[in-house]
Amino acid sequence: MFSKSVSLLISIFVSICCFSQGSQLLDVCSDRDSSSYTIVDVEDLFFERWDTLAQPIFWKKIMKLTPDTCIINVAASREILCYESMEFWTNQTDDQKQAYKDSLKHWYCLDENEKIYVTSGKRDFYLINKTMPSISKAVNVFDDQKVDPWFAQSILLIESPKKLEYSNAGAYGPFQLMKSVARAQGLIVNKTIDQRKDFVKSATAAASLLSTVCIPEAKRILNELDVEYNQNELWFKLLVLHIYHAGAGNVQSLLNQQETPLSGKELIVWMWKNEYGNFKNASQNYTQVAIAALLSLQDEIYAHCDFIFDCEPF
Repeated sequence: MFSKSVSLLISIFVSICCFSQGSQLLDVCSDRDSSSYTIVDVEDLFFERWDTLAQPIFWKKIMKLTPDTCIINVAASREILCYESMEFWTNQTDDQKQAYKDSLKHWYCLDENEKIYVTSGKRDFYLINKTMPSISKAVNVFDDQKVDPWFAQSILLIESPKKLEYSNAGAYGPFQLMKSVARAQGLIVNKTIDQRKDFVKSATAAASLLSTVCIPEAKRILNELDVEYNQNELWFKLLVLHIYHAGAGNVQSLLNQQETPLSGKELIVWMWKNEYGNFKNASQNYTQVAIAALLSLQDEIYAHCDFIFDCEPF
């Protein structure tokens, strides 16, 4: 076992590396408030250069941007065209908004059929640092269930950095489980009891869903496409996240549209740029946001580092 110490300008963080279900864990401690959290290391995002892709870079900007500002961007690539005031944008008529988008297409020499999105800042929602206690708690639950805690960390960063909320589709709780899914994983959800709001029960159900449905379905889909995979590779985990969010049927329907089956990072980026059936914008965004949130978590931890060094094995 190796340890990694991180000395900060104001406080000291000590990271102790160990492995859980294929992922490297870091125990992050602070002498500022005596807090200690266990998180999953995300160095593979940098090794494989996911941090250089336009989509995660775009979402990182959105996570740091206040809600009073929006980014007007190309839907397919998330290329940033300009920033605007949300007040200005919302006060425009539909015709004025379309004229604005058309003028940007002309200025940037874009195809007239290119989709243009207007995305508001979400700094008030993605409170990454406040998610760390939940991540630490979920890591232990997932480890007990023999499920890679990388999934717990990723889902929590996407779904519940702010507070418990219902999604438009009716998902609820820290792991945003639908009623039928929660019940299938053993939770009680009725008019008087909703165990989805119980963190440990919700985490246990999410781990069960991943191990009994999402991961096996990802393997099945790739096997049917004759695509080789290693379930510890990052792209495979991202595919599993897409299944967790959109469902195996929607993911398989999309992947069946490929002319030649892809794998690795190439497959995930292809999914970001293609729609089919119910696999649309929200589904495309899911792993883009996951990567951006994981990168933001890394930034949060190392934001004020004075220096980092590796300790001797012990």
